[in-house]
Amino acid sequence: MAARPLVARQPNERLQALIQEAGCSNAGLARRVNMCGAEHGLDLRYDKTSVARWLRGQQPRGRAPGIIAEALGRKLGRTVTIDEIGMANGKNLASGVGLQFSPTVLGAIEQVCELWRSDVGRRDFLSGSTVAASALVEPSRDWLISSADSQVGRTAGPRVGMPDVAAVQAMTQALTKLDHQFGSGHVRPVVVHYLNSVVSGLLAGSYREAVGRELFAAVARLTELAGYMAVDTGQPGLAQRYYIQALRLAQAAGDRGYGGYVLAASMSHLAAQLGNPREIAQLARAAQEGTRGRVTPRAEAMFYAAEARGHALLGDARATQSVAGRAVEAMDRAAGEEESGDDPVWIRHFDHAYLADELAHCHRDLGQADAAARSAQESLDGHPETRARRRAIGLVLLATAQVQRREVEQACHTGLKAVELLGTLRSNRGAEYLDDLQQRLEPYRDEPVVREFGSRVDAQAA
Repeated sequence: MAARPLVARQPNERLQALIQEAGCSNAGLARRVNMCGAEHGLDLRYDKTSVARWLRGQQPRGRAPGIIAEALGRKLGRTVTIDEIGMANGKNLASGVGLQFSPTVLGAIEQVCELWRSDVGRRDFLSGSTVAASALVEPSRDWLISSADSQVGRTAGPRVGMPDVAAVQAMTQALTKLDHQFGSGHVRPVVVHYLNSVVSGLLAGSYREAVGRELFAAVARLTELAGYMAVDTGQPGLAQRYYIQALRLAQAAGDRGYGGYVLAASMSHLAAQLGNPREIAQLARAAQEGTRGRVTPRAEAMFYAAEARGHALLGDARATQSVAGRAVEAMDRAAGEEESGDDPVWIRHFDHAYLADELAHCHRDLGQADAAARSAQESLDGHPETRARRRAIGLVLLATAQVQRREVEQACHTGLKAVELLGTLRSNRGAEYLDDLQQRLEPYRDEPVVREFGSRVDAQAA
């Protein structure tokens, strides 16, 4: 019988270089890996021979590569990724990048840095990944039951201070403004490269406890923005990974309110776009439960509005009306408290115009054309010109309500305004709204005004 051909392994030069940099022996690394594994509930029994096999190119199974990277990271005083130790193992690892709500702060840093690195280096694979509804709901459960991180400060690596945090906050504000005005297609590459090249270095630095909390809060917001931009560029599978990591970073920041925002404003809206109405309501209710008594009325209004979207998609008009009423009531309370200035920065944009936008979606999905038209117009009246994408979506919502009222000529006229505005943007979301409007106009396709509208949309797409 012929002997099986031997598979030649390549020596793991990356791991060898990191062991030398850390200044530890094979036996020392094995001991550190075993100790680190015990903290994660794993009974690892590696020795110097195991490390020698890794250096010859053997790939340990399961969670071991992550534990090895964490052990080396602790010794080096910085974040070490699985890619850096030469154990990425191709698609098997990449398929899980960013989907875990890590139980430790160090694990969270590793997860999010690996996601940024993979996004920059393996964008085609990640952008093609699908969204699993359970992958959105399960992290919300982990967030609800997890205790607060007792310590996030670090004592190794370059010094990080409040000016560094302020720089991340300023970048987030500037990039958000550009995104609103021009769409994510123009801005997202800048965000991802900034996260991977600059922010990852800050997370791996040395910072006091108070600075660390502020740093995690700032990075959570920018990571959530990158997730939203993934949605706007037609990459929902990638967006869910960013949202999960933004939720974990908010936990490290000790910011329960922003965690709720990620659930209700990000994950819930992603579920809405994907047509998973039960998950929409579940995520919004998790946000409400996990932030009870810890957020301002404006945030409460946003959380209720998100839940209403889920009920509307389920066709439950009574539940929608009840929860939407709570949203309006909370927003009225927020308007009465505007002078206090208690709203955190991440919710200040949610005003009556945004709430009207949410309610317009609800009325549209319930087939309530008159109410949908009123809410869409209220939204348009409140959004400034700088919210170009939001105004374009508002125009499509108004046109959709006009189709529902069989005002076909008016709908096409309104839709053309949206087409014109979307011509200034690079936004996949805007294109999806236009596709929906065209489908609703399909029964009237023989009318000249509808044919003209279709031609204009096709010309814009070309």
